[in-house]
Amino acid sequence: MDTLLPQAYLIGLVAILLVAAVVVGRQIWRVRRDEATLARLDAKGDRSDDDAATLYELASVQLRKRLYGQAVDNLKRALRKAESGQEPGEALALIQNALGFGLAAQNNYKAAIRHYRAALAAKPDYPVALNNLAYALEKQSCFEEAQTIYRQALELEPSNKTAKKRLQRLERTDLTKVKASAP
Repeated sequence: MDTLLPQAYLIGLVAILLVAAVVVGRQIWRVRRDEATLARLDAKGDRSDDDAATLYELASVQLRKRLYGQAVDNLKRALRKAESGQEPGEALALIQNALGFGLAAQNNYKAAIRHYRAALAAKPDYPVALNNLAYALEKQSCFEEAQTIYRQALELEPSNKTAKKRLQRLERTDLTKVKASAP
């Protein structure tokens, strides 16, 4: 019995250290992958002859690295190239959604809403853009419209955890406001 406690302690400690090593290793792998992609795509310096897909990939890495200003610039270029190159609606929707995300990250929700709506015009059944649009509308205090859009996202994707959670939060907030305003 006396040796069981130290053994259990050591086994638990080793297990915790292994889990921590795996988590840290995965994070290092992701950062290295992003850095390699960024170095490969940014090596040219001149972005004038890049296609929309390359600009979108570069901007995606910049968004993950929280370089929002640079990402927004590259996404605007990608959007211009995609629109002039007659890209499919899904590609335009991805670019518009990412552009809206970059603008929302800079607290420019009005412009972000415009781009999320453009993404939905290009691809109406895009639950990520619906979630992002509803969130931006929440930030603009358009709570009823945000609830409607979260419900649309849930119609498209009933297992959408983000839409469920945000909709429940908005409904709780509405109930609280109704109870507070009642005499």
